[in-house]
Amino acid sequence: MSGLRRAAARAWGPPRALRAFSARPRDRETLTGKYGEDSKLIYDLKDQGGELLSLRYDLTVPFARYLAMNKITNIKRYHIAKVYRRDNPVMTRGRYREFYQCDFDIAGQCDPMIPDAECLKIIHEILSALQLGNFLIKVNDRRILSGVFAACGVPESKLQAACSTVDKLNKMTWEDVKNEMVGEKGLTPEAADLIGEYVKLHGGLDLVEQLLQDPRLSHNKLAGEGLRDMKLLFEYLMLFGIVDKISFDLSLARGLNYYTGVIYEAVLIQQQNDRVEELVDVGSVAGGGRYDGLVGMFDSKRQKVPCVGVSIGIERIFSIVNCKVKASKEKIRTTETQVLVAAPQKHFLAARLKLISELWDAGIKAEMLYRENPKLLKQLHYCEDTGIPLAAIIGEQELKDGVVKLRDVATRQEVDIPRQKLLEEIRRRLES
Repeated sequence: MSGLRRAAARAWGPPRALRAFSARPRDRETLTGKYGEDSKLIYDLKDQGGELLSLRYDLTVPFARYLAMNKITNIKRYHIAKVYRRDNPVMTRGRYREFYQCDFDIAGQCDPMIPDAECLKIIHEILSALQLGNFLIKVNDRRILSGVFAACGVPESKLQAACSTVDKLNKMTWEDVKNEMVGEKGLTPEAADLIGEYVKLHGGLDLVEQLLQDPRLSHNKLAGEGLRDMKLLFEYLMLFGIVDKISFDLSLARGLNYYTGVIYEAVLIQQQNDRVEELVDVGSVAGGGRYDGLVGMFDSKRQKVPCVGVSIGIERIFSIVNCKVKASKEKIRTTETQVLVAAPQKHFLAARLKLISELWDAGIKAEMLYRENPKLLKQLHYCEDTGIPLAAIIGEQELKDGVVKLRDVATRQEVDIPRQKLLEEIRRRLES
């Protein structure tokens, strides 16, 4: 995952030591209250004393509690750790009950949309570096959604239920979503039809400008705030040069209730019959948003710390990469080893140990087979199977001549290098 590491190291610094924990009783109430319909996926446990606990569902709520407990009001960090979902696992879609996530978060008072734009830039940088294929980052704002629902006649008590239903549009048809809104959530058919007019919209800055002039939304304070911030966000994304990968999509809702502002989700897309379609086999590969009220729920004085972040689905990305590798039949290098120290004859363990020690001392990543007298063919096959680019072969003739035979594993070309020039030649080849 070098793409993740490079993106993190570029500006985010080393990972902070955040303690992995199961949720405490008060945390559990926060979990079930802020995960919406996804709260049914939380693993509930009892410890030996009968205390009800919950396994970590994501890295955001633990991060918020960490900030509150340590009175931290300004931090920028990334964190890679396991989370747990009581879900039906589907291995081919990267859906597991225990899996890794990589989160990037910015906490602290900032001017609008500057850190939010950086999070989107991070998603773009990672997905581009990993070369997963064409992708699209959908963006929306919870305030815009709330304003749309209010303008369509949805009572405040049913806003969250309506939001959770709209979040299913990537898996269900609009008719099915409408039926759930009316039949299960208690919305009127007229309100559902009006919502449908909005959630089918997607575009860019032009759509933001259009909605700013919308007669229904112009009188809603929340929608106005969200749209003005969305316009500002697009201006920053244009400066970052990534706006071509961004879509303002009013169907994006994200089911987690702790989001308070901008939300986003990255999906892979494919071209089929002149139409761009979302790859739904693994769902979204990244998502996140702004959660300004979450830290205050853990603080005794209810002090708010504005936060925005993104979560990268590592296991889903691995599933995609694995499928691409199988389809291409490409050999993947499974080690960072640069040189394998080999011998063509028996009784050359001492010579191999001495040579590998010289390479280690020079900072060259080298290894050898842990056999006293391995066959040369087996050693060379090991290089080819694991992707080691060079083999340093030392035998009776090489010792006598004061050279080491350096083999390019890919081309199978061999050349004798004087022992005193070996390190220089290895470095030259590795650099080229």
